[in-house]
Amino acid sequence: MSGTTPAGARDEREAADWVRRMFGRVAHRYDLANHLLSFNIDRQWRSHTVSRVRHILDRPGARVLDICCGTGDLVLALGRRARSPVMGSDFCHPMLVAARRKIAQHGGPAWLFEADALELPLRTGAIDLITVAFGFRNLANYEKGLLEMRRVLRPGGMAAILEFSQPPNPLFRSLYGFYSRRILPLVGGMLSGSPDAYAYLPESVRKFPSPSDLAARMRQAGFDGVTFELLTGGIVALHLGVAE
Repeated sequence: MSGTTPAGARDEREAADWVRRMFGRVAHRYDLANHLLSFNIDRQWRSHTVSRVRHILDRPGARVLDICCGTGDLVLALGRRARSPVMGSDFCHPMLVAARRKIAQHGGPAWLFEADALELPLRTGAIDLITVAFGFRNLANYEKGLLEMRRVLRPGGMAAILEFSQPPNPLFRSLYGFYSRRILPLVGGMLSGSPDAYAYLPESVRKFPSPSDLAARMRQAGFDGVTFELLTGGIVALHLGVAE
């Protein structure tokens, strides 16, 4: 498979089903676990992403979609800067329920809909900016995901992929590896009641393409001017690309 490979999944359909069920189990504690396990740095990563795409958000009428939106953190962050309502989609219903609740509490116009990121119910060239934060590596097919992102973008539109990565520094990579393999599953499992979800996280990051590999795949999918930057010592990478 060219996408995520949860233990026991034999094909893309089973991988997608496993991911959907897993996120459904952890939705009620997802925000708490994320903020605690990242020491709240995840807020800074999203804020940085917003700053890198602000030139599109500042356009009146810009059509913005955050896929794999989860509980809506990036939707809210984008919406605070955008001059038009931001859309968010996810294929896990409990995550969307949590997102709707959060957006209602914190305000800001947003349109949420349930959809698989590999088959978005949008016409070709409908979007000016498409984003995804910590959800792309969970897709059952990375190439198909990139092609679908490219399909819904208008020519000149931008894609932003914020995703976990492997730190390039050997010492830091070793320390981070210990944390992600030993500490994260233990604490995440206690908070969420689903240890398998947080055992999956470090394994999915380990199997995910390197930043340079993902950049190459974006170019192959039809993105131009592809760049990436490493954040927090390479724990996270932000990729940007423009639809040709």
